[in-house]
Amino acid sequence: MLQTPFYNPQKTYEENFTKGPFGAFAKTQAIVRQGEPNHNFLGQKVYLPFGIPAGPLLNAKFVQAAFNQGFDLCVYKTVRTRAYTCHPWPNVLGVKIKGDLTLKLAENNLQAEPSYSEPLSITNSFGVPSMDPDFWQKDMAQAVQAAGKGQVLIGSFQGTKKEDGTVKDLIQDYVLAARLVKETGAKILEANLSCPNEGTADLLCFDTDRVRLIAEKIKNEIGNTPLILKLAYFKDDEHLQNYVQQVGPLIDGLSVINTIAAPIVDAFGQQALPGEGRLRSGVCGAAIKWAGLEMVSRLAKLRQEFGQKFAIIGVGGVTVADDYFAYMQTGADAVMSATGAMWRPNLALEILELNKLKKG
Repeated sequence: MLQTPFYNPQKTYEENFTKGPFGAFAKTQAIVRQGEPNHNFLGQKVYLPFGIPAGPLLNAKFVQAAFNQGFDLCVYKTVRTRAYTCHPWPNVLGVKIKGDLTLKLAENNLQAEPSYSEPLSITNSFGVPSMDPDFWQKDMAQAVQAAGKGQVLIGSFQGTKKEDGTVKDLIQDYVLAARLVKETGAKILEANLSCPNEGTADLLCFDTDRVRLIAEKIKNEIGNTPLILKLAYFKDDEHLQNYVQQVGPLIDGLSVINTIAAPIVDAFGQQALPGEGRLRSGVCGAAIKWAGLEMVSRLAKLRQEFGQKFAIIGVGGVTVADDYFAYMQTGADAVMSATGAMWRPNLALEILELNKLKKG
């Protein structure tokens, strides 16, 4: 059963930031763990290799709440090297989808709705807002300290392309963002390459040559600190194979997938999300689980084929406990849930209980 989401879609981003989290995440008492954490994730011991990806954990209050609820891998919302405003409200809407959101289906209009039902799928459109580093560095440092035993904070960041900037400027901005995140004490970093308008194509993660250069520069800056790259769905097998060959040896993890974009309209066929450039919006939730699982499977095979060691973080459509096990069986080293966790704040606890039953 869907519960009160910890991010309230009826409120603006700013209201959620200052007044959230809501629902069960508003509780302050942490769950009690027994024994020692025995899962190794990029050098960190965790009780459960499960958590929440970049997006819904807006600040240290949200991160603390997620840790309290047993989400052991928490990704602080993607930050930038300067303040960046959020898209206008609304930013989250339910979406009517029957079955899987295939790439062919995503070429057609999808109807948004103000309510949320199972199987749960939504669209979200924020524009990767960010506070100024003067704020988020201190706040992220608090989030790092909020991690309990067997838990770890991952700092997500991205570069920002200037209107008159060069490729060199963008790369330098990624490096600066990485440096600022590392200064917070985050033990693992994640470069968000799966949001639009920062590359030569629609998504930077598809630009293999540029990603390789960015990854090299970031690793030179952060040294032995593990680096994850957040990717979208790759349609072409040869493209993904070339990507893994060139980028795989440079990084420590790949997180797949983010969303699948589609045109989102209202009941009258008009653009549902106000503002320029917002007709197409990322869809997440149950309808994209097929794509996340497929990417994990393909990456696991390529990792073995090329003898590489990067971790695979499975993301996309994890809305019930069984989805976690499906990803792990497919080849993921860790799993994360955004949409599912928002409406099911007890999801990590449900997975822990089911895991005990499977082992017992």
